Amino acid sequence: MREYATPLTVDLPTSGSLTDDVVANSRDVPQQVVFSRRTAEGWTDVTAAEFHDLVRDVGKGFIAAGVGPGDRLAILSRTRFEWTVVDYAAWYVGAASVPIYETSSEEQIHWILSDSGARAIVVESSDHLGRVNAVRSDLTELRHTWSIDDNAVEVLSKLGADVSEEELEQRRASVTPASPATIIYTSGTTGVPKGCLLSHGNFMTELNVAVHDLDDLFADGAATLLTLPLAHVFARIIQIGAVKARVRLGHSSGVRNLVADLQSFRPTFVLGVPSVFEKIYNTASLRAASDGRGTIFDQATSTAIAFSRAQDKGRVGPVLKARHAFFDRLVYRQLRDLLGGSCAFAISGGAPLGERLAHFWRGVGLTVLEGYGLTETAAAVTTNLPSANKIGTVGRPLQGVTVRIAEDGELLVRGGQVMSGYWRDPEGTTAVLHNGWLHTGDIGEIDDEGFVRITGRKKEILVTAGGKNVSPAVLEDRVRAHQLIDQCMVVGDGQPFVAALVTLDPEAFETWRDQHGRKGGLQGLLHDPELVAEIQSAVDEANKAVSQAEAIRRFAILPSTWTEDGGQLTPSLKLKRNVVMRQFRAEVDALFDP
Repeated sequence: MREYATPLTVDLPTSGSLTDDVVANSRDVPQQVVFSRRTAEGWTDVTAAEFHDLVRDVGKGFIAAGVGPGDRLAILSRTRFEWTVVDYAAWYVGAASVPIYETSSEEQIHWILSDSGARAIVVESSDHLGRVNAVRSDLTELRHTWSIDDNAVEVLSKLGADVSEEELEQRRASVTPASPATIIYTSGTTGVPKGCLLSHGNFMTELNVAVHDLDDLFADGAATLLTLPLAHVFARIIQIGAVKARVRLGHSSGVRNLVADLQSFRPTFVLGVPSVFEKIYNTASLRAASDGRGTIFDQATSTAIAFSRAQDKGRVGPVLKARHAFFDRLVYRQLRDLLGGSCAFAISGGAPLGERLAHFWRGVGLTVLEGYGLTETAAAVTTNLPSANKIGTVGRPLQGVTVRIAEDGELLVRGGQVMSGYWRDPEGTTAVLHNGWLHTGDIGEIDDEGFVRITGRKKEILVTAGGKNVSPAVLEDRVRAHQLIDQCMVVGDGQPFVAALVTLDPEAFETWRDQHGRKGGLQGLLHDPELVAEIQSAVDEANKAVSQAEAIRRFAILPSTWTEDGGQLTPSLKLKRNVVMRQFRAEVDALFDP
């Protein structure tokens, strides 16, 4: 059994709540711009004092509507400025916010509203309102619904006009670190979503150490643009951290305007899941190839990776330095411009990024810091730092966190970020919390310097007919690195060998088809020898990371992608393996036919 702990060197709050940061910002730096709000005219600045006033006004509206301390208030919306206003307003009056992904189905919305016992909900649009109304008949605890598109902020502000400042502050002062801040429902990859009950203290612990350890990101003049759903704990903790550290924060939802928003907002750091960084790289590679610059881009890629690896060794030779400077002018600067031109750091989580891609981005000039955490841990419990970044790992534990590898390889975590339990689910809580240790369900390793490496999911380990344990994540991450491939799922539990299902990126496939003089859709080209050879090359590359007994021996290219709408992916883009196995059982069985 291996264990590693990082000592606590910062003071943790013993009183107060997350709204203390809003109050302090308004008091100490009232005119400092803390948000840039997306409007039809562009970005509109919001000062600390203006944000505080909005939060207080909406909070008064909640009090007038009868939202009491400990009540649950749901938020169903895309990532936008009003989401953050409502979140802090709920905390101001002692309520616990319950985020719901804006893509959630009626069944999912009903479960979360029913299980949480939400008293009120703020939705974004008429579409969301329709979904709520469709399941509302038996939601006896749900009393109020407001719509952002129907001026929810203004409506609530007017509703609370007669609520006194004294009553509002009395309500805020009653909130302590032990008070519930939010109930975040897990993605439900293996069953019914569970509500993770996180307190103000969980978030305050996380932020006090994270802002201290990641001070390079939160320096004066820092700015970040939220693009991930605020219903996810990853984006949520960045929102709260930005408010605490007085980092200018913007919101952008959807991919249609993402590049334009990044270029006009000019963030100094961003956050994303690995698929975002994979997509940007693959798109740039394909466009270069279609413009006849594929060879140059490939050379630039290998140079960036070599440059990053040389930095790890402590010496970059003059020839490599000159090549890097050449490609910086020719290629890398354009990639940085896609992120606004001022971005030096990115935080990646949710899944492994892959060493090759991490070295590429660092060589380009964007240091991607991988971290690890769960909804159950209020986001990160380990992270790489600008001053201590070991690519291929998820970093060391944050201050005050202890990690341990159990005898069966499972990663255990203990620290002030860990939730108190699952909402209304004592059996589920008992299953994962033992003597203060959270059993994460992930398989991991801890090296001699305390850096953690995640190697797979405990429940996803395959055992072949020959008794070989296989971790799908290692293979899947490497297969997905190929520019043609969107998703990969390794199969073979109880089978004589390992195989895989593969889906292709639609845009990448169209570029490949045109370059190779093919016609028609993917359905008619599934068995094209050159296409199959391309995918085989990705499989061969992935197999280099494992033993022969663990290697992928067969694969099937599927004619369509896996999506959230199709039910194969969660809103945070995690693969629902049980759904894929059910929907593609015939394809899986065919892989193992003699």
